[in-house]
Amino acid sequence: MADILYIVVPCYNEKEVLPVTAQRLLEKTDKLIADGAISPESRVLFVDDGSADSTWQIIYDLHKRNERFTGIKLSRNRGHQCALLAGLHTAAEHADAIISMDADLQDDVDAVDKMLEYYQGGADVVYGVRSQRKKDTFFKRATAEGFYKIMQKMGVEIVFNHADYRLMSKRAVQGLKQFREVNLFLRGIVPMIGYRSEKVYYERAERFAGESKYPLKKMLGLAVDGITSFSVKPLNLIFLVAAIFTALGVAGLIVTITLTALNIIPWWGIMLSAIALCTGVICACAGIVGLYVGKNYMETKHRPPYIIERSLEEPYPSDGKNAD
Repeated sequence: MADILYIVVPCYNEKEVLPVTAQRLLEKTDKLIADGAISPESRVLFVDDGSADSTWQIIYDLHKRNERFTGIKLSRNRGHQCALLAGLHTAAEHADAIISMDADLQDDVDAVDKMLEYYQGGADVVYGVRSQRKKDTFFKRATAEGFYKIMQKMGVEIVFNHADYRLMSKRAVQGLKQFREVNLFLRGIVPMIGYRSEKVYYERAERFAGESKYPLKKMLGLAVDGITSFSVKPLNLIFLVAAIFTALGVAGLIVTITLTALNIIPWWGIMLSAIALCTGVICACAGIVGLYVGKNYMETKHRPPYIIERSLEEPYPSDGKNAD
C-alpha cells in the first residue's frame, strides 16, 4: 500500500491566496493518488498562525467540502517557524511523509513528484533548493546569498538557497521532536538530524496574490536567530576585537604622548576620538553578549512553541462554532 503524505502549509492572513493554493494542491494530490504514488488517506494540512482575517474560515470551509483538506488553528500568532513546527508534529501522527511549503505557491508544486521519488528511494529528508535567483532584486539576491555564506562561515550546517520547502519522513520528524529549542531556525536544525538526504532543484515563482509575510525586518530577525542559535563564533570574535583594540589603544596612547610632547597636535583631539570609537565597540560587543544571554533566558523558561486552539482532525459537538 502507498504511503500517506501530508502537505503542511503555514498560513498567516492568506485569504487572497488560499482558494487558489487549495485547488492547486488538490489537483496535485489527486494525480499522485491516481498514479499510486501516495495513499488516498493523504491530506493537505493548513496551519492558521493566529490570522486576523478570514483565513481560518476558508480552511474550515475547504474541510467541509472535501475531506482531503484539514487544518489546525493556533491560539495566537507565533511566527512562521512555530506554525510550521506545529504542522509537522500534527502531521507526523498520521503521515508516513510530510512536505512543508509556503501558502503563496512560490514553491514549485511539481517538485513534489521528484521529492517522493527520492523518499521512496530511501531518503528521509529531501530539500527543495532554488536553482537560481534571477527574478530577485539585486539587494534581495545579495543579502540572501550573503546570509547563507555567513551562516556557513560561522560553522552552521545549512543547505544553500534552501528555505522551508522540504520533505521529511515520519522518522525524521520524530527526530526533530527531540530538539527542544524555543528560538527556532528549522533550516539549521533539520540538517542536524542526520539520516540520508537529497536535493531537488526548482525555480521559485512570483507571489501571485497578497503580500509577503517576510519583510526585511523579519528576515533580519530570522538571520540573527540563525546565527546566534547555532554558532558561538560571534562571542569568540568579541575576544579578538577586544585584543585588537587593546593593542590599538596602547599604540594610540604612545602616538598621542609623542605628538603632544612635540606640540604638533593637542592631546585631547586624538583621545576624544579614541574614546568615542572604543565606546561604540564596547556597546556593540555588549549587545552581542546580550543576545546570547537573552536567548538562554528564553530557553530556560521551557515555554511551548505553540498552543493548538482548534483542530479539524477532531470532531466538534457543534459545526456552527467550528470556524469562530
